[in-house]
Amino acid sequence: MTKQDLLDTYNRVKPYVHNTPILTSRLVNEHVEAQVYFKCENFQRAGAYKIRGATNAIMQLSEDQKKNGVVTHSSGNFAQALSLAAKSLGIKAYIVMPSNAPKVKREAVLEYGGEIIECEPTIEARQHAADEIVKSTGATFIHPSNHPDVILGQGTAAYELLEKIPDLDYIICPVGGGGLIAGTALVGTYFSEHCKVIGTEPFEADDAYRSLISGKIESNITANTIADGLRTQLGSHNFPIIKEHVSEIIRVTENDIIEAMKFIWERMKIIIEPSSAVAFAGVVKQESQFKNKKIGVIISGGNVDVTNLPF
Repeated sequence: MTKQDLLDTYNRVKPYVHNTPILTSRLVNEHVEAQVYFKCENFQRAGAYKIRGATNAIMQLSEDQKKNGVVTHSSGNFAQALSLAAKSLGIKAYIVMPSNAPKVKREAVLEYGGEIIECEPTIEARQHAADEIVKSTGATFIHPSNHPDVILGQGTAAYELLEKIPDLDYIICPVGGGGLIAGTALVGTYFSEHCKVIGTEPFEADDAYRSLISGKIESNITANTIADGLRTQLGSHNFPIIKEHVSEIIRVTENDIIEAMKFIWERMKIIIEPSSAVAFAGVVKQESQFKNKKIGVIISGGNVDVTNLPF
C-alpha cells in the first residue's frame, strides 16, 4: 500500500464522507499539559470513521460483484457503515451481528437498510455465518478491518488531520481489529517526517499489545470490556503494517475508559463511545510521555446507548 494508494483512496471517498471537525479544549490541554487535537469521527456519517473504509471497499468492486451485494460481520460500527455505504451506492448489504451487539447499533443497521443475520458472540460464529451468506447469495465478503481497501479508507481520517495540523508529534487511536491504526500508521509514515502513531486498547482485550511483543497475531484471552468495538483481533493484512509502523500500544483499565469518556462528555460537550474514549484514556495514563507535545487523538465514533451509560 503506497502513498499514491492513500491519495487515490482519499479522492475516491471524499464525495461520500464528511471531512470531520478537529476540536481543541483549553481544559483538556491543561489537564494533560499538552496540545491535543481531537479528530471527531463521532460526527462522521453513520457516527464513526468506518464509513470511510466501507465506502472505499465497495467502490473497488466490479459491477458484477455489486449486483450480488456485500456481507460483513460486525458488533456495530462497521455494520452501520457498510449498510449506509451500500445504500448510498445502491447495493444490498447482509450484516452478521453477534447476539450481544448494542441495541442502538442494531437499530441503525436496519434504518440504513442492512439485513441482519444474528449469530453467537464469537469470532468463529461470525465468520461461519458470513461464509454461509457468501455461498447462498454470491455476495462479496468485506472484512471490517483486515482488508486492504478498508485499511486505506480508514487512513483518510488521519490524512485529513495531518493536512490541517502537519506538525503533530503523535497520533493516538484505539485498536480493535486493526484497520484504523494500520491506515493511520501508513499515513503517519508517508505524510509526516516525525509523527509517531500509538495505539490504545483495554487490558481486557489486549491482543494487539501482546501481538507486538510476540511478533505474531495473538487472540483475546478475555473480551470483557465496555469498549464493545474493540472485542476483536488483528488480521493478516493489518498486522504487518502495525508491526512495522506503530511505535507502541498503551493499555488502559475499564475505569480509565469510563473516566475518559465522562471527562470528554462533561468538558467538551460531545458524545463519544467507550471504544473512542480508550484513545484519550491512553493520553491521560501516560501524560508524562506526552507533556508539551502536539497530539492528534482520533475520536473513532459516537454510537452509544444513552439509556445505558457507564457513568
